[in-house]
Amino acid sequence: MKGKQLLIVLVIIFLYGCATVPITGRRQLSLVSNEEIIPMSFAQYEKVIQESKLSDDKEQTAMIKRVGVRIQKAVEKYMNENKYESYLDGFAWDFNLIEEDVVNAWAMPGGKVAFYTGIIPICQDENGIAVVMGHEVAHAIANHGRERMSSGLVTNGLLGGVSVALGQNPSMTNEILMQSIGAGTKLGMLSFSRKHESEADKMGLIFMAIAGYDPGAAPKFWERMSANSSGSQQPEFMSTHPSNDTRISDLKAQVPEAMKYYKEQ
Repeated sequence: MKGKQLLIVLVIIFLYGCATVPITGRRQLSLVSNEEIIPMSFAQYEKVIQESKLSDDKEQTAMIKRVGVRIQKAVEKYMNENKYESYLDGFAWDFNLIEEDVVNAWAMPGGKVAFYTGIIPICQDENGIAVVMGHEVAHAIANHGRERMSSGLVTNGLLGGVSVALGQNPSMTNEILMQSIGAGTKLGMLSFSRKHESEADKMGLIFMAIAGYDPGAAPKFWERMSANSSGSQQPEFMSTHPSNDTRISDLKAQVPEAMKYYKEQ
């Protein structure tokens, strides 16, 4: 990054401050409010749901919703106990299972979550679902979509948040916003960086443990995911952070810390 660009970034951070990611404590650039990004994500979520076929498998659908609600309650418990309640402002949780042979799942900013039936066999059971659910919900709690948009605004020299940026360059601002929440893609899925994926792994372990699911299931899930992708096209779910030995090793190292939150239900 050139000196002038770096100076701009430092000034922006100084003027607007940074948000803190729960659990990891990482500081992140936050030029965009949830009041701005969540309504857009909800609209995109509804579009995907309306254009998709929801699963008619009552047992699997009920499992997705049951795990989702348990993870939701775990997140709310953690956030309340650690004075992060404001991070959930505007959230309206929803959990759906889409009938499509795609190894994928995602969560939009604001707590809207979708699974695809293609990932269910790899999850195998409720613990496996909790691994994926915790990971995807962690993306929303960590405001990774908001961070992506903030970075996009800075990169394109659009300063002062969404409302100001819209006045400066409305077409580019809308494009950045839509990309940040995954709009315009077939699945409505965000393509997160490896930094975000690693952070969601760690946070997801904590959330599933608080919800009463064994975090030791996470490395096993990613071993199955790795085996499933062997010799074939990489699933979208793994596009930016492959289920390789490093990831599995990192998860195994994080399990003991997550177990401190675990009480079997």
